[in-house]
Amino acid sequence: MGKLSGSNTEAVAMEQQVEDALWLKYRENRDLKIRETFIKQYAPLVKYVAGKVAVGMPHNVEFDDLVQFGVFGLLDAIDKFDPDKNVKFKTYAVTRIRGAIFDELRSIDWVPRSVRQKTREVEDAIGSLEARLGRTATDQEVAKALGLSEEEYIKTLQKISGTSMLSINEVWYSGDDNDKASIGDSIESPASLNPEVIAERDEIRRVIVEAINELPDKEKKILVLYYFEDLTLKEIGQVLEVTESRVSQLHTKAIMRLRFKLRNGPRGIV
Repeated sequence: MGKLSGSNTEAVAMEQQVEDALWLKYRENRDLKIRETFIKQYAPLVKYVAGKVAVGMPHNVEFDDLVQFGVFGLLDAIDKFDPDKNVKFKTYAVTRIRGAIFDELRSIDWVPRSVRQKTREVEDAIGSLEARLGRTATDQEVAKALGLSEEEYIKTLQKISGTSMLSINEVWYSGDDNDKASIGDSIESPASLNPEVIAERDEIRRVIVEAINELPDKEKKILVLYYFEDLTLKEIGQVLEVTESRVSQLHTKAIMRLRFKLRNGPRGIV
């Protein structure tokens, strides 16, 4: 059994060495055949990410469309991946694919205006309350501020939960495309950026990290497990021993708290 396990480990290591060599070769000559190899190899990853994004989305958002959007992210990841960063391509690509999907969803304005308005109302109520109280607002307090019963407030969270399934890329925008800082940007080599832009992005990241650290512990864990550990909401529920719907509510509130802090902070990032 030990020999078999060792053989598997060696085989995986050899496969990784072959892929690493391909990445280095592709970076040197941009061979289209190598690019096609990577596209075929990682195409299933696009469907995997699209499947995760599809959870909680309105019925008017088609899975096949999400896959098509995600392909753009995969192509972008292949062209920009730097093997010298010691980050696995899969980890890097997931961020790019997810980001591309949400970029396309934003561009087609898929969220109904009424839902967008309600999302902003809840977001502002949570942020304003917590700024005044100096602590995390309870569901009862937020519901009261909105003139809703707690049950109505929970139903509202469920209704707008799909609109909050945003990649961390969206949270990390600071204005136009030249002033954004995402997970992908932190993985990419900043060699092509001038010192002023690097300093700007570092400052944006600092503000975002502070905002995340101010979140309630359970909400912070959900963001880490969903965006960094790549778990589904159902899997997160199993880890935290709560229902999937509760995880969705907490995720929604976490994103709203983040967006309010970043929008209304001194930097006005989003």
